[in-house]
Amino acid sequence: MRRFLARLTLLLGVATTATAFGAEVSVAVAANFTAPMQKIAQSFEQDTGHKAVLAFGSTGNFYAQIKNGAPFQILLAADSATPARLEAEGAGVVNSRFTYATGTLVLWSKQAALVDDKGDVLRTAKFDHLAVANPKLAPFGAAAIETLSALGLMQSLQPKLVQGENIAQTYQFIATGNAPLGFVALSQVFADGRIKEGSTWIVPASLHKPIQQDAVLLTPGKNSPAAAALLRFLRGAKARAIMQSFGYGP
Repeated sequence: MRRFLARLTLLLGVATTATAFGAEVSVAVAANFTAPMQKIAQSFEQDTGHKAVLAFGSTGNFYAQIKNGAPFQILLAADSATPARLEAEGAGVVNSRFTYATGTLVLWSKQAALVDDKGDVLRTAKFDHLAVANPKLAPFGAAAIETLSALGLMQSLQPKLVQGENIAQTYQFIATGNAPLGFVALSQVFADGRIKEGSTWIVPASLHKPIQQDAVLLTPGKNSPAAAALLRFLRGAKARAIMQSFGYGP
């Protein structure tokens, strides 16, 4: 019995120590990365004991919040320009940036047969509204506008455009039927190797600038072990597998 109690005391001590060393890290996450990051955060906490506290929104809005003193420790942006800008302006830690994912733009409708596999539905214009994210705030919105311009359709479709503040709101416009189709991130409609519902056209990468998504360690997280651990975790095999399951490239 004494030996058992001694072992139990030791185990409890180890558990208490692990809990004591666990910490929180505040993370601003681009809206397109919501689903994979929620899974990654769960796996991260299980493996390290640290907890990632997540906020989701547009990269442009996060930039403004960070510049106004929001105490985020890490930014997972939907582009590469914003983390570089924050680093140059002293709000990001120098040499902490890296590309954690490459996004894919898709034209999506909740209706099963509306969007064809070549995107020709855009030329028919037989729809009332086309949803896009605000191109000034959301890189996926900028990519959507670049795509329409490359196709020579910007002028004709301009009156039909409805803008979401970010890619999450844009998805909601389509999912609720307020817009019959629109441009969203592949990760929003893709899981476990297939499109979850509706119809899609995966936009060729040649029609817009690459959607390179970079992470940056922000100055409030400079001395945070939890922030450092999360950035390492994002580069690891478990996080990569989760990202790939949502259609993200390296």
